[in-house]
Amino acid sequence: MNNFGLYLIVSLCLKSFIHCAVVKDNFRRFPPATEEKLLQQDRDYWWQYGTEQLQRVLEENERQRRNVAKNVIIFIGDGMGISTITAARIYKGQREYGKMGEEHCLNFENFPNVGLVKTYTVDKQVPDSAATATSIFSGIKTRYKMLGLDQTNYGDIFNPITYEEGKLEGIMKWAQDAGKDTGIVTTTRITHATPAATYANINHRDWECDSKVPPEYRSQVKDIPRQLVEDAPGKNFRVILGGGLQMMGYVYDAQLNECQRTDNLNLTKMWEDAHSTSNAKFVTDNQGLASVDENTEYLLGLFHANHLPFELQRDAGPTGTPSLTDLTAKALQLLRNSQNGYVLLIEGGLIDIAHHKNTARMALSEAAEFDRAIEYALNETNPDETLILVTADHSHGFTISGYPKRGNDILGLGNETAKENTYYTAAYVNGPGFNYHFVPNKSHPWIDVSDDENLYSNPFYVHRGAAYLKDETHGGEDVAVFATGPGSQLIRGVFEQNYLAHVVSHAACIGPHATLNEYCNDITESYYKSNGVPRTMSFHVLCISVVVKFMILFNNF
Repeated sequence: MNNFGLYLIVSLCLKSFIHCAVVKDNFRRFPPATEEKLLQQDRDYWWQYGTEQLQRVLEENERQRRNVAKNVIIFIGDGMGISTITAARIYKGQREYGKMGEEHCLNFENFPNVGLVKTYTVDKQVPDSAATATSIFSGIKTRYKMLGLDQTNYGDIFNPITYEEGKLEGIMKWAQDAGKDTGIVTTTRITHATPAATYANINHRDWECDSKVPPEYRSQVKDIPRQLVEDAPGKNFRVILGGGLQMMGYVYDAQLNECQRTDNLNLTKMWEDAHSTSNAKFVTDNQGLASVDENTEYLLGLFHANHLPFELQRDAGPTGTPSLTDLTAKALQLLRNSQNGYVLLIEGGLIDIAHHKNTARMALSEAAEFDRAIEYALNETNPDETLILVTADHSHGFTISGYPKRGNDILGLGNETAKENTYYTAAYVNGPGFNYHFVPNKSHPWIDVSDDENLYSNPFYVHRGAAYLKDETHGGEDVAVFATGPGSQLIRGVFEQNYLAHVVSHAACIGPHATLNEYCNDITESYYKSNGVPRTMSFHVLCISVVVKFMILFNNF
C-alpha cells in the first residue's frame, strides 16, 4: 500500500471517530496457559520486572512535581471496584494484547501515586453514586441519594431553609471562579448521579425531570436538568457530552420510564438560546461531533434519549454514537487551549449499569474502553501541568474466585470439578443472575455451565448471582484512586472520599485551600493576570498572598 492510501485510511478513521486500533470482544475462548508459556516468565523475568519498577519509582521521586496543576482531569469509573480493575486488566490483556492476562497493566495502574478511599455516606454503610460523587466534588460527605446538599437535608423532604443553608459549592465552581474552563463527559445521562454532582443541589438524585419532583415542591426547587441549563456552575460548562435527551425535553420515548417532562420545556433549545451570542453547537451523533472544531466555545452533545449504548453494541457510523474515547478526544480538543486551564470530569458510567444486571462481559468491556480514554488523555496532555485522578465512586458485589489456571479466560470456568458443581470465575454476590443459574434441586442447585454456549454468543450473558435481586447492589469496600501530575503526591494512604476535593483545591490553586499551597503565590501575577483573569481577581489573590507572607514573617519574630 502506498503512503497516500495509508493516509486516506487513517483520515477516514479519524473523521468517522472509529478507533482502528481498538479490538472489540470477539467472544473467543481463552484456554489456560501452557507449561511452556509459564516457564518463559522465569526468575530473570521477575527480577527484571522488580528492578525496572523500583527504578521508575526512584525517578519519579527525584522529579517530584512542585508546580501547580493548571489542568485537572477526574476520571470516575462508576462501580469500578478493585475486583473490577483486576478482571478488566486480565480481560484487556487477553483480548487486546494476546497475553495470559494477569501480568498486563491498565494505563492508570502505572500512575506513581495510589491511595484507598473509604466510600460510606453519612447515613449508609454501602453508598450510592449521588452521595459519593457529592463527596468527591464538594469535599463534604452527605446522605444517600442526595446531590450537592449537606446532611441537614433529607432525601424525600424538601425544606426551603435547610435547602438554602445546606447548598454545597465544589470543584467546578472553584475552577470557574479562578477563571478556568470546565466540562463533563459521561456515557450515562448527563443528569445521572455522578455528573449531576458537579452542578446540582437537590434532595434526590431521581429528580431528573419535573414529573419526578413531588408536586408540592415543584414551585420551590428546579429539577436537575434545569439547574444544569439555568444555574451556575452548569450553565457555564464549556463541554457537556453524554446521554439524556429525554430528560432535557428534546425527545419523548414512551418506552423509557426513567423520566418524562410534563412542563413542555425543551432545555436543549434553552441552552442554545442562552449561548446564542457565542460560537456554540448542539450535536446528537458522530457526524455532528466530528463537525465541531476547536474554535467552538460551547458544546452540548447528547447522543441518546437515555444512557449511551454499551461499547460492544454501539453504532460507530456517521449517525451512530461516539465512544468514551471519542468524547474525551473532543472535550480535550476544545479545552486544551484554555488560557487559565480547565477542570474536566470524564465518567465511564456504563461499568456500573452492566454490573447491576450481572452482565460481566459488558462491564469489563466498558472498563477496557474507560482505560482507552485514559490512555488518550495521557498522550494528549502535559504531565507537568495536568493532574489526573482515576478512581471509582463505589464498588460492586462482583467477585473473582475459584482456582482457575494461569491465563484462563477471565469470563471462563473457575474450576474443573464435576459438571454439577461448575461455576465461572466472575460472579456476583446478588442480582438477577440467580434466576438464570438456579434450579430447584437440593443436591445440585445450579445449572451446569460447562457447556453453556450462551457465554460465547450473547454479550448480555448473565453471570451467577448468589441471591436474587432485580438489580445487583453496590459494594461497601474501599476503592482505589490513582494519581499522576502536579499534586499527585498528596494521594497516599487510606482516607475518606471527600479528601479528593481538598487535594484538587490545593493542587490547582482553586477554592478554599489555594492559600495553603506556597507555589500558588509564584503564579499570582504571571499566571492569572497574564492569562485573562480579571484584574480584580489578580489583585485580591495578590493581597491574600501578601497578608499570608506577612503573617508568616510576623510569627518568626
